[in-house]
Amino acid sequence: MRKNARRTILACSVAAATAGFAVLGTAPAQAALPTPVSASTARSYLASLSVTAEHSRTGYSRDLFPHWITISGACNTRETVLKRDGSGVVTDSSCAATKGSWYSPYDGATWSAASDVDIDHLVPLAEAWDSGAWNWTTSKRQALANDLTRPQLLAVTDNVNQSKGDQDPGTWWPSRTAYKCTYARAWVQVKHYYGLSVDSAEKNSLSSVLNGC
Repeated sequence: MRKNARRTILACSVAAATAGFAVLGTAPAQAALPTPVSASTARSYLASLSVTAEHSRTGYSRDLFPHWITISGACNTRETVLKRDGSGVVTDSSCAATKGSWYSPYDGATWSAASDVDIDHLVPLAEAWDSGAWNWTTSKRQALANDLTRPQLLAVTDNVNQSKGDQDPGTWWPSRTAYKCTYARAWVQVKHYYGLSVDSAEKNSLSSVLNGC
């Protein structure tokens, strides 16, 4: 092969690669939820969870789950997740996000204002209460409410998070079908790690999704 031909092929390859990177760079930021366990592991975990009716909500308060604690410097848990899950995030001296882009995997929407984004407790605090956290110490409740290691915290569209409320998979799933497997794997991992129970409708719904993952 002639040198000029080789140079032409090389130039085309570089141009194609560069174009590919440019396209990737303009794609919406994907939320950086810690990768959940595999579907097979989640199925195993789900089989081991205690199946019981939900505990009474009497006595529950979000204040019993201290959340948005200081993580580093001036940054609390919410601000830390906003920076983790966003693209091009700029913060002020108080660690508040003043600029950025956030992609919500629940509904596929992208937002450019932090005020349009909530940090979802994937296993809601009230649902955790119903599933065993009513009997926990405050420190363990705080750990769940601010857990950056397990797939428990995720930046999502605010009104989607508010619509979800304290529902479990027996009654609520993300509208994006493509995210349901990730959601189920994450849900089961968090419940398994913290020793929380599931009710029968919740388990059946999770089983149905995980069996299709």
